[in-house]
Amino acid sequence: SFVMAADIDVASGLIKADGWEQVRIHCGGCHSHKLVTSQRADRQTWLAIIRWMQATQNLWQFDAATENSILNYLATNYPPQADRRRAPIPPPLLPPRPVVNRR
Repeated sequence: SFVMAADIDVASGLIKADGWEQVRIHCGGCHSHKLVTSQRADRQTWLAIIRWMQATQNLWQFDAATENSILNYLATNYPPQADRRRAPIPPPLLPPRPVVNRR
């Protein structure tokens, strides 16, 4: 989605929208906010990432309201992106493969 520069927190790089302060506080305490802003996921995948961090990285448990706020923010502002990579080159457009003589 298109975001104006004024809608980005200068210090963290996070999109300023409902829940961003929770993400800034809870996520930035352990790792760079760039780790958040470089990821894209749906709500279920964000939840799985949080559960993994809670199980393996000593992330604390959130109360239901905090967790819901964080998940809503992440899923809304950092959703999966279609076509993050270019599509593969169709075979007819690939250069010919060199012939290798095996002796």
